[in-house]
Amino acid sequence: FVTFVHGSAENTEKDAEQKNGTESEKTSMNYSPIALLLAGSACLPGSVRAEKTICQRPNVLLLIADDLRPELGCYGVSQIRTPNIDRLAAGGVLFENAYCNVPVSGASRASLLTGVYPRYPDRFVAFDAWASRDAPDAIPVSQWFTDHGYHTVSNGKVFHNLRDHDSTWSEYPWRVHPEGYGKDWAEYNKWEVWMNDASGRTIHPKTMRGPFCEAAEVPDSAYDDGKGALKTVADLERLRNTGQPFFIACGFWRPHLPFNAPKKYWDLYRRENIPLADNRFRPEGLPKQVQGSREIFAYARVKDTDDEAFQREAKHGYYASVSYVDTQVGLILNALDSLGLADNTIVVLLGDHGWHLGEHTFWGKHNLMDRSTRVPLIVRVPGIKSGKVRYTAEFVDLYPTLCELCGLDEPHGQLDGRSLVPSLHGNRKTTGKHAYIQWEGGDNAVNERYNYAEWPERDGNARMLFDHKTDPQENRNRASDKRYRKVIDRSSRFLEKARSKRDE
Repeated sequence: FVTFVHGSAENTEKDAEQKNGTESEKTSMNYSPIALLLAGSACLPGSVRAEKTICQRPNVLLLIADDLRPELGCYGVSQIRTPNIDRLAAGGVLFENAYCNVPVSGASRASLLTGVYPRYPDRFVAFDAWASRDAPDAIPVSQWFTDHGYHTVSNGKVFHNLRDHDSTWSEYPWRVHPEGYGKDWAEYNKWEVWMNDASGRTIHPKTMRGPFCEAAEVPDSAYDDGKGALKTVADLERLRNTGQPFFIACGFWRPHLPFNAPKKYWDLYRRENIPLADNRFRPEGLPKQVQGSREIFAYARVKDTDDEAFQREAKHGYYASVSYVDTQVGLILNALDSLGLADNTIVVLLGDHGWHLGEHTFWGKHNLMDRSTRVPLIVRVPGIKSGKVRYTAEFVDLYPTLCELCGLDEPHGQLDGRSLVPSLHGNRKTTGKHAYIQWEGGDNAVNERYNYAEWPERDGNARMLFDHKTDPQENRNRASDKRYRKVIDRSSRFLEKARSKRDE
């Protein structure tokens, strides 16, 4: 069996035929090595077919969780319960050193879905960054796959802003509230974010938001993420027999604040047994530019984040929210299996950036520390062996990876990342590759051992360096240590090249 692969520019009419479900036999064919690898699982079982039998390209299922850091069983955190994500990781490739390119939701997603680096101060740096505004010439992955014969669907929080590149999907992006959530989506209870009546009795007087967490006696489908999972399952059923490959992105709101989840997920944990961060102090020598997020203080019932009772409740709520999302992931994975789609569907799961859970007194993202920028990234490709990879991956790598896996050319001259297919397909050796991260004027270079950041001279030429081999928790800044001069010089040269590339 073989899998047919379209050319990006030459087969426009043929792509249109496939999009309409009327693909005919082709006499001139190109083959992608990965597409050929997938062919054995892509074709339906049955009698031996003619040599020219054509099977559709692999489907793509992209699962994005908001504020999900690698606090998962498959990443070695035994205290949290994530059996479904762990199952996905057991059958896929887990990247141990994966990073977002900017640690805030709107900008991270804009960069991820266009494959373009952020650029301070005008591209992908705002909290609500719009890809269509900040990089108007960029072709988002949704447009590229739609133009190349895929039926593309966006469910839940994919792009941060509902109307960002909304016309590039085959169907208008779906959210529970079709009009979107407005500027302050967490205003109590404008969008039914809270389910307990008691939550309405503790409203933040300035922001009008509800409490930072709740455990509600409600079914999974009461909250948006449960509805989004059901919508995605229905889409899988609907698109299974269309004869057209699909690209479905499903974005979960949790474990973003507020930590609201059905009570049964809170009941999975005994609060007193959840370990707290053991480095609740500011790192030695940390530049003043590195600050904690103030986001959590916009919610009610947050007064003193140093209080141990608050820390235990907050971490309990985060864990419950992650387990809630895990169950929704399991629902979708089970549907893939039962519908016979798993053998021809690439599944990618990631968190849009990290999140501090009390480390260094920080709660949230919005800085260049490892807890804020490192993310879970799991890629399951039929026919590719499972395993773990230490290779440093960054979000801009995902777009070219999906193109190669699906046999598509890349948008010419746009993408800043490099395909991860060699790492997926056996080349899993550690390399010195850096990820480039930007936050509020700070440039960050991260690889499998070092986290280096520098700020412009107008800010005192501040620098930050952590050696994860000797200091995995990032408790002491080594930037002034002469022993690391070569590391700093090498990292700084990488940042200079990255700045030059992004500014072209």
